[in-house]
Amino acid sequence: MNIRYARIIGVLVLAAALGGRGLAAQAEEAGADASFLRGMSLNGSTGLYSIPSGRIGWERTRDIGFDLGYHVIINGGGAANIPKLGVSLLKWVELSFAFDVQPEGFLGNSRGADFIGGIKIQLPFKKSAIALGGNYQSLNFSSSESQRHKAGQVYVAVSFLGQLFNTPAETTVVIGKTFGSGAANWDIDFGMGFDMVLFPKTFGKYVHWVTDFSNFSYSTESFGAQAWGRGVLNTGIRIDLTVIPVFKKYRFAVDVLVTDIFDENRAFALGALFGIPIL
Repeated sequence: MNIRYARIIGVLVLAAALGGRGLAAQAEEAGADASFLRGMSLNGSTGLYSIPSGRIGWERTRDIGFDLGYHVIINGGGAANIPKLGVSLLKWVELSFAFDVQPEGFLGNSRGADFIGGIKIQLPFKKSAIALGGNYQSLNFSSSESQRHKAGQVYVAVSFLGQLFNTPAETTVVIGKTFGSGAANWDIDFGMGFDMVLFPKTFGKYVHWVTDFSNFSYSTESFGAQAWGRGVLNTGIRIDLTVIPVFKKYRFAVDVLVTDIFDENRAFALGALFGIPIL
């Protein structure tokens, strides 16, 4: 492995180890509900929209669980369809798989489909969720060989419970590094977001306001959420249907969001997640 790559990965691991205890203490003091909503990001990992979280889909509850998800991103008359699958293993490992099918020839772009595969390993902290993760991106794999290329990312994600405006919330911070296509420099990936229960006295725990900001997107050739060179801010509503008693044994959520909200490239997106426990 390249020495510089090894140093970056080492710094990420050290950051997780040093930050874990402090963030765990903050979460314990906040006294927030530990059963917080775990949604699916645009690339299939458990997380917010562009960024992963320290959470695992079925952490501490099931040895094996499956999550099926889908997002559509609509931008300027074109749409990208992103079906995805998440697999939780042994309460602390997550595998994710997503296909980003973008419109060919849209706005002069000859893009085809991308594959994004990810892995996340959660560290054994009780009061906060800390995970080491990475993803592999096979870009334009459905196009001609000259257009195909690859990229990847490694990261540390930390999620901790607390309160915002006296309302239960979970904050996530991500530090990482992207390699390969679209990432020729040595900038460090950074993302931050929150998931806040919206007006719990009015809506109960059904409605969450989810927002994330990062200098990286869900993939290096994302659609409608392009962060490169300027960052991306996504915000929207995530509806937790597991509050309904008939769904309480499952994971069931619906997303309505705007990606890249402060840029002319902003897009509208819809999504859904349904999770099934196996063992």
